Amino acid sequence: MPAPAGASRVASPAVVPRDAPASPLRRRLAAAGAGAGAGALLALAGCAPATPQPAPISTRSAPPARPGPAKAPAGPELARYADTQGRFPRATRANWNSPAASVDGFSRLDEIFPANTSARASTPRPWRRPAAGTPVGAPVDDYLARNPVTGLLIAREEVILAERYQYGRGEAHRFTSFSMAGGLLALMAGIALQERRLRLDDPAQLYVPALAGSAYGATPVRHLLTMSSGLRPRDDLTADDLDGMGLPGGWEVGGARAARLYEERVAPPGERWHPSVGDAFVLGLVLRAVAGQPLCDFFSDRVWKPIGAEADASWILERGGQELGFTGFNAVLRDYGRLGAMLARQGRVDFRQVVSAAWLRELTRAQVGARQTGRGWGYGYQSWVFAENDGSFAWLGERGQALMVDPARRLVLVQAAVRPQSRDGGLAETVALWQSLRRAHQPLRLPAG
Repeated sequence: MPAPAGASRVASPAVVPRDAPASPLRRRLAAAGAGAGAGALLALAGCAPATPQPAPISTRSAPPARPGPAKAPAGPELARYADTQGRFPRATRANWNSPAASVDGFSRLDEIFPANTSARASTPRPWRRPAAGTPVGAPVDDYLARNPVTGLLIAREEVILAERYQYGRGEAHRFTSFSMAGGLLALMAGIALQERRLRLDDPAQLYVPALAGSAYGATPVRHLLTMSSGLRPRDDLTADDLDGMGLPGGWEVGGARAARLYEERVAPPGERWHPSVGDAFVLGLVLRAVAGQPLCDFFSDRVWKPIGAEADASWILERGGQELGFTGFNAVLRDYGRLGAMLARQGRVDFRQVVSAAWLRELTRAQVGARQTGRGWGYGYQSWVFAENDGSFAWLGERGQALMVDPARRLVLVQAAVRPQSRDGGLAETVALWQSLRRAHQPLRLPAG
């Protein structure tokens, strides 16, 4: 399928906090070979031959002898992810989402499925590194020894304090976001708002006429951002229902037909919170319409190039050739870190305000309280808000993906992972590492505004 006009094309050959159970739909989709997520990675699925990798040496990532990334050819529970020779199976569409293929699949998803490109900056923004070791070394080593992390980056004030890779991954691999991509949609919504392309209280159908007369069409954009559409998530759909729509997962061309699967309203918009792939998917349709161009190009021009990205990013496509939006974003670890650094600086890169500071305050404010989410976290605009409600926040993706930001400390943590299940206790340990980093770094004295 040709890419949309004006879009670059990559050649193709939500997790949510705590221990929320996977829905029946997600289990059915996984069994049917259409991976799902708290963003439900939808229309995709697979694995096949094997790519030789070096034999395992250690399950721990040693601290670097000099500043720079540290890489380990293996990692914890290696037998779950590799064969007896330490080789990682090469993923295909058939079972890329299986634990055995996830090391390869989660780090090159845009080679397995069609994708559009967000072009990198002409001149990458340089990172700085400390001259010697940092205090984060030992805690990070201990954490990596227990957790199936493929990439971990910790930075403060644009200085990389730790950059570690496991399972043979490295700085050139593009790691997939899963539902962390919802945070990128929220950034683009703020930019569209500032450019007067979008109003939060307008119904979605004002921007996507194909939604007219549907329940989602009548839902204001604001409540798509907060996952508060009031529509019942469709956990009763079967794989046959979705496959019959033209693409596994139901994301057919234009998306409006898929959105019409969600027609049962259980509460007025804004009154009931529930994480739903449908809310984020329709938000992506709205943003594609207001941008007037593919999301990959809008994102590249407004965000990716301004942050000084060193590598192209990519967005997995639905069968109709549009970016899925709510999931399937892919980028190298250091560029996720650059994105986090921009967010930690209240949306600024040098003298350029990439995203409005006022919008970021709204994005990271608990629009929905922890009591309402029932998970110990608040929820802002496609963002999880830490209990302190002090501006620190997280974007979380299925299977252990995470971006955590503390603007007061200018502290960033990025994690790519291959947890075997959508929900497990690993998030609690990631949060514990994050909180230990916050305790070790006092808030900075920052200029007002």
